[in-house]
Amino acid sequence: MARMRLILDVLAPRQRHRYGSHQSQRADLYLPRRAGPHPVMVLIHGGSWQVRYGKIVMRGLAGDLMRRGWAVWNIEYRRVGDGGGWPETFEDVAAAIDRLTTLDAPIDLERVSILGHSAGGHLALWAAGRTKLPQGAPGTPAPIRVRRVISQAGVCDLADGYHRIPEGPVKSLMGGGPEELPERYAIADPMAHVPLGIPVLLVHGIEDETVSVELSRKYESAERAAGGTVELVEIEGEAGRHRAHIDPRGEAWAAVTSRLGGYMRSDRLPTQVA
Repeated sequence: MARMRLILDVLAPRQRHRYGSHQSQRADLYLPRRAGPHPVMVLIHGGSWQVRYGKIVMRGLAGDLMRRGWAVWNIEYRRVGDGGGWPETFEDVAAAIDRLTTLDAPIDLERVSILGHSAGGHLALWAAGRTKLPQGAPGTPAPIRVRRVISQAGVCDLADGYHRIPEGPVKSLMGGGPEELPERYAIADPMAHVPLGIPVLLVHGIEDETVSVELSRKYESAERAAGGTVELVEIEGEAGRHRAHIDPRGEAWAAVTSRLGGYMRSDRLPTQVA
């Protein structure tokens, strides 16, 4: 039964859209069968920001979210090896999210959330903080108000990610380290933008072999110390392996879905005016 549901989720119908002329500037829209307008979940895939990974890995989650009543916007973007890196990857993520404002679809732009896995977790946190960026920075302006952000095994601390593997994926993305390029990291590193001012959910495996749980722990501590609203869920054992987060049958994904109903209910409440 679970396997059949996964197959149906992966094969769920979707609308294909473009937000630019590059082959990677595209996104898929999944719409629930019931009448809208629907809350929106933006999905950002991971894969070390490298071109060999794409949005297809998020299809299972997209189908699952659609069944739960979310409109899903599964985005692609330029990655390292095919025109991506600094600042193009960031510009694409922002442009893909902003493309929602021009879609002729039953979606509620007042209820937009962002979820990313691994490198996509980094980009999700970054995108959720676009309103805190200086004028003229990649990703500005930000016309959509994001309600919340979810990071699955995310690179929440970009500078720490570089220092752990100095010749690794972060260097390929940014073009160098934080000491060499501080102005870039001041824009691109989620740690530079706490508190976000919106709820943050972090889900990370304690024994993650690819992205250390310490990055999420550091982000959680920084967000909380700055007065932000943040929850870190740590997954033990095999259930917390890095790629287990994108399996809709797993414990890591259940940590997200167990909160989705509450998110939908809270989003329906009228916004309070200070």
